[in-house]
Amino acid sequence: MQPNPFDDPQQDCFVLQNAQQQYSLWPAFRALPAGWRSVFGPQPQTACLSWLNANWRDIRPAHSTANRSDHV
Repeated sequence: MQPNPFDDPQQDCFVLQNAQQQYSLWPAFRALPAGWRSVFGPQPQTACLSWLNANWRDIRPAHSTANRSDHV
């Protein structure tokens, strides 16, 4: 059985973004999945997680934030 690449903090990864401005951590040795593009990396997993913490403020897909009303 192959080890999980996310168990190794030194594993090089990418930070990916989809059309809905959601992000994903992705191992650098794997092909990028359809519909996603790299926005950071390849860097060690710890650097990618730091980038995500600094840059991803809203976990909701972009279409749900566009339709959101702050008026209650």
